[in-house]
This record gives sequence, structure tokens and C-alpha cells, in this order.
Amino acid sequence: MTDAACPDRILALHAMLDGELDAIGVIGLEDHLRLCPACRREFDRLDRLRGLLRAPELRDAAPKALSARTVRLAVSARPSQPVRAWLGGAFGGAIAASLAFWLITPGAEGPALRQALVDSHIRSLQAGHLTDVSVSDRHVVKPWFNGRLAFAPPVPDLSADGFALSGGRLDVIEGHDVAVLVYRRHLHTINLFVRSGPSSSAAWRDVPPQAGFGIKRWQMDGLEFLAVSDLDPADLAHFSDAFVRGVRSGHPER
Repeated sequence: MTDAACPDRILALHAMLDGELDAIGVIGLEDHLRLCPACRREFDRLDRLRGLLRAPELRDAAPKALSARTVRLAVSARPSQPVRAWLGGAFGGAIAASLAFWLITPGAEGPALRQALVDSHIRSLQAGHLTDVSVSDRHVVKPWFNGRLAFAPPVPDLSADGFALSGGRLDVIEGHDVAVLVYRRHLHTINLFVRSGPSSSAAWRDVPPQAGFGIKRWQMDGLEFLAVSDLDPADLAHFSDAFVRGVRSGHPER
């Protein structure tokens, strides 16, 4: 046995980490990894590298001047000749107004946010995508996010309410890294996206359903929470209530 991974398995290792293998391919590769220490080491190395590349400090944000210039271009009453020709009359005005609104309020409860959440939820249900840390112990899941995000998501135990913790992962929504806590209720998966949000006492509206998936949104302690699932709306509301109670009770930190 050599120290190098099997050459004919390298592409499969990458495909498995990217969630591009079908169920049969995943099962076959997992069987191989149990028998081949070299491939197991290479898989773990690639997984660690994947985590390092997700670090927030490696992500370049668009310059503020660029966003401001785009807004001015979109809402300008007297655009330049090339822009005027491209936008063209009332239709162009509608596009400009929509573009300005999107740039000014990127976190609005619009179709783009709903679609991004549902797309991520669906991707997570594919093999290898659901969790980066697969464990039901909140004392393992919570510290796993340390150093990976600029905030610490709360991870309450909701098993008494019928929601079992399955693990967590990192994801990207609207260009920003977010924490995702994964809970299950019977055969249903709940992806709870957690990201930094403004601290406000105002109630946040629920995001309308998208493609048959319910989306429940709330905020607390300077964080925004968006739960996505195919659960019945009443059960999803029950989940959000149980989560808030679990965090407020202080049990997650014990």
C-alpha cells in the first residue's frame, strides 16, 4: 500500500465533496474509503482545504464606490446616450427602478432571496451536501462554527419538541457566508439559515412560500434566522417558537 491515493479515485473524491456523485457512486466510494487509508487521508485533506477556502477573509467584497455608481446610473434622470439607448423609455425606467431597489435593499423578502434559500435547501438533500459536521450533540455543533464565521449561532436542543438536531454546515446566501443548522422532524428536513442581521424590536415578516417549501423568518440577538422545509406551516411555526424558547431558556449554553 503506497501513501498516494489511488489515481483512478481522485476525480471521484472531488465529485463526492462537491455533491456530484449519485447515491450508488457515494456508496461505492464510501466502501473504498473504509478499505483504503491513502484515499481516506486524501479525502480528509481535500475536505479541510475546502473548509479553509470558505474562510470569510478570502472573499472580496465589491467596492462601495461601484455599488454607489451603479445606483446613480440606474436612477439617473439623464443617463448617458449608450445607457439611454439600452434602457429605452418606460421599460428602461422600470428596469432602472427595480435595479435601484435591489441594490439599496439586497436583503428584502424578494424572489431572489426565496429562490436562493430553496435552491440551497434542495442541494442539501443531495448526497454529501446536508452537513459539514454530522452529529446530534449541540456541544459539538456549536463550537464547530468557531473561527469559521464572525458570529456564534445558538444551537438549542429541541428533541423534547420533536425536532432532532442532525448537524450543521456553512453555506452562502446573497454573497455572504451563513451558518446552517439542520434539524429533522420525522422524515422532514429543516434547514435553518443563520446570518448577521440588524438588531430591531420590529417584527419581521415571514417570507412567502417558494416552490412548495415554507420559509419562516425571525430575528433575535442581532441575528437573522430563516427556516426552510416542506413541513406543514403550523409545524414550521412550532419549530420557530421552540427554537426561540430553547435559546431564551439558556439551556444551549450548559
